[in-house]
Amino acid sequence: MPYSHEIIVPNDDIPFKMFIFEGKDGGYMREKHWHRSIEIFALFEGELEFYVDEKRYPLTPGEFMLVNSNEVHSVSSPKPNRTVVLQIPLSTFERYYTDEKFIYFSTSSHLQDEEPMRLIQDMYRRYEEKQCGYELKVQSQFYLLLYILVTKYRETDVDEKVIRKHRKLDALSLITSYMKENYKEELSLEILARTFGYSPAYLSRMFRKYAKTNYKTCLDDIRLEHAAKDLTETQLPIGAIAYSNGFPNNKAFSKLFKKRYGTLPSVYRRNID
Repeated sequence: MPYSHEIIVPNDDIPFKMFIFEGKDGGYMREKHWHRSIEIFALFEGELEFYVDEKRYPLTPGEFMLVNSNEVHSVSSPKPNRTVVLQIPLSTFERYYTDEKFIYFSTSSHLQDEEPMRLIQDMYRRYEEKQCGYELKVQSQFYLLLYILVTKYRETDVDEKVIRKHRKLDALSLITSYMKENYKEELSLEILARTFGYSPAYLSRMFRKYAKTNYKTCLDDIRLEHAAKDLTETQLPIGAIAYSNGFPNNKAFSKLFKKRYGTLPSVYRRNID
């Protein structure tokens, strides 16, 4: 299963992203992915199950899961739960890097600490209520949470293999972000490699080893995601959607779309309607 790279955008009024986990109703699985942000899942009710670099971490109420930047992870919520998620830009910790653009926090299913859990719960409550000055109060609590993270959970003695993998996924994060911004253009492996200063063979190996996919599959997935959105939100002809999202023709688009979504674009659009 290919790993996907996720781009995270902070909320409009605070310098991080905070929300209720989308798998709150249960029966949900988020496949393996990675991102540059530090992510915290604070579980208050129900249960969650994490996999970080193939290691299983079950969560019970009162525990939180801390996912490091560029850690490949997945999360399963078979049952209803109440989980607050925080996604913190890596640059927030710039003064505390132990290596270039690298900081590492303890990862355990038993990071049960009353103060962070209490902070996160109150942060979300105040953010939802949005009373006068809520941004200031939420941010004051956020900085206290950061203090706890860098003083209690940061690790400075990290295996070189972990650092090397982080560097490769960090480079792939930049490359896939570029692909997401330029997916409508011609983006051959040669063009992509030249843009980022790699040989095509080396870049191809990076995708296979660290993202468990190849660059073409990654690019097709980005284009298909945008095309599926166009099918549901516009009345553009399918051929126009194919062309505007970087596919060479309708036939190639339809073949890839059916492989990904299990149906042809025309049927997909009809079922949505």
